[in-house]
Amino acid sequence: MPRYDFRCRTCGATFELRRAMAQANDPALCPQGHTDTVKLLSAVAVTGGGSSAGAAPQQSSGGGCCGGGCCS
Repeated sequence: MPRYDFRCRTCGATFELRRAMAQANDPALCPQGHTDTVKLLSAVAVTGGGSSAGAAPQQSSGGGCCGGGCCS
């Protein structure tokens, strides 16, 4: 289930809620009970690799944009 970050405009508290994507824009109460909250934009860092533990590292073939070095 996705995690969404919120900030309370009344007290300034930031908090997170786990809820279904269909409920992502539903109103949220802050931990202090205030209703004036705003959903924050979350930055998600995704890095490549996708290797699993114990797998041998993959070698890059290099060669620029087409992978074979045929571009000039």
